[in-house]
Amino acid sequence: MAFLDYYNVLGLDKSASQDDIKKAYRKRARKYHPDLNPNDDEAKKKFQEINEANEVLTDPEKRKKYDQYGENWKHGEEHQKAQQQYSRQGRGGTQNPFEGFDFDYSGNYDTGEYSDFFEQMFGSRFGGGRKSAFRGQDLNAEINLTLKEASTTHQRTFTVNGKNIRITIPAGTQNGQKIRLKGQGTAGANGGPKGDLYITFTVAADPRFQRKGDDLYTKLELDLYTALLGGNAIVNSLDGQISVKIKPETQNGTKIRLKEKGLPVYKQEGKFGDLYAEITIKNPKNLSEEEKNLFQQLSDLRK
Repeated sequence: MAFLDYYNVLGLDKSASQDDIKKAYRKRARKYHPDLNPNDDEAKKKFQEINEANEVLTDPEKRKKYDQYGENWKHGEEHQKAQQQYSRQGRGGTQNPFEGFDFDYSGNYDTGEYSDFFEQMFGSRFGGGRKSAFRGQDLNAEINLTLKEASTTHQRTFTVNGKNIRITIPAGTQNGQKIRLKGQGTAGANGGPKGDLYITFTVAADPRFQRKGDDLYTKLELDLYTALLGGNAIVNSLDGQISVKIKPETQNGTKIRLKEKGLPVYKQEGKFGDLYAEITIKNPKNLSEEEKNLFQQLSDLRK
């Protein structure tokens, strides 16, 4: 019966901490999970070994006894029998070194199978082959939104793992934001709970606006005359065009704040960010001689 080195299965050595074991298990379980490797017998075998290794090494008592008898498990059994005989003769009270072992998988998936090593070392003593309930696998999905879509509460239907799911997307959803839908992952094993579905939202960049939190920034181009003399201008917002008043002698780079014309604040009804319009002044081109003379006169007056 071949010995199964659980440390080697997880790519660890005997000095590995519980945190090291947990990280190694998650990494390898994800790689060889049967749901991600259908019809791959080798992946199934590796996943089985990974689960076994995790079960033994994450329990301090089980790990201690595995370290003591692991590679020399046959001799460990002989030693155990000797101890039992010694106890029956009244010369000691040492218990079976494996007595009280109760293996209960904590992984995400139950293959319903054990390695020969596991069955031989643990199964006959501790009810090996008993199936435990396991939680289903978590799933991930991505939903793409335009900035306009992110500004309104609306419903979206999409398909994950062959299942149609309908959700309501709140206004103000941020780029990269994640939500969890409990119980929308894959089915559990042996009556275990379903996994969860994690959705990541990607909000596309808009050529007209720059988003900073709930605030929006845009450019407002003014002709020189309106900037000097004042007047009215049109600012584009997500909801349409807004007329704004321009003060005389407005300087290039001036920002106009349009209060509560930005994005809705996520899940805060009635609250909005602001819209900022940064002014850029466009100088006139192709001046006539008369216009040049007028500008020269203005220049002379400033001297």
